[in-house]
Amino acid sequence: MRFVTFSHAGAKNRPGVIDAAGQTIVDLGEEGIADLNALILQGEAGLQTARRALEQPKRKVPLAEAALGAPIPRPRRNIMCVGKNYFEHSKEFEKSGFDSTSGGQAVPDAPVIFTKAPSSVSAPGAEIPSYLDPSQSTDYEGELGVVIGRGGRGIAKAAAYGHVFGYVILNDVTARKLQSQHKQWFLGKSVDGFCPMGPYLVTADEVGDVTKLVLTTEVNGEERQKGVVSDLIFDIPTIIETISRTMTLEPGDVIATGTPAGVGIGFTPPKFLKKGDVVRIAITGLGVLENPVA
Repeated sequence: MRFVTFSHAGAKNRPGVIDAAGQTIVDLGEEGIADLNALILQGEAGLQTARRALEQPKRKVPLAEAALGAPIPRPRRNIMCVGKNYFEHSKEFEKSGFDSTSGGQAVPDAPVIFTKAPSSVSAPGAEIPSYLDPSQSTDYEGELGVVIGRGGRGIAKAAAYGHVFGYVILNDVTARKLQSQHKQWFLGKSVDGFCPMGPYLVTADEVGDVTKLVLTTEVNGEERQKGVVSDLIFDIPTIIETISRTMTLEPGDVIATGTPAGVGIGFTPPKFLKKGDVVRIAITGLGVLENPVA
């Protein structure tokens, strides 16, 4: 199933599911679902509610007439992220001089985990507010996001996919100079509006083999990034095992898995985002996330 958060005819931030034809949103708010966080928390019961609604919808909205928000407009906790998780990106990041944490290590020997504030999340089509970056070094990072369904602590790699609800596209927008200046990544990653997400949250069963998904990022129509999920240095089960070894993952947690080579800092000179640019990220089966830069 493909889930969305949408607004239509005065109704804002409604949870919905797209029908099989891909033309209509079934309003899950009419089924007593407050938002997609609530649906995920319900587990299988929430999915059953969505299936029943698809069979006997109480309210339908044409997809073309709806404004789509981030599927999870306000995550319950920080977005967890993995840095330098594609080989070539890890190398370009080290060479760029913006990584103050590497100690000269181009390819990490363990997952590099950081977080972004929930307030960084924004909608498909929303402007990326580069004007909020005082360092004027705003960069893009197209990424696959993993949304946890069944929580847990001490999750083994072999069981990890059983804890995944679905997948979403996100843009880990970054103020590079802040990232370097503060010797850690939280401030440079958490600028308001620096995590566009969407348009769909697609359930794991519909995605199938996630390692085959292809991610591409374009800026103003120029392809900058292209990567296959199978090229991750640390795969999704390893990421889940690593994070859950020390903390309990909860339903609705979002994990950004890393970005391929081709980000702005990888160019000489760097190609930072500027007003009027348009960033377009596509992942196989997950749709297209496009955002202009303000």
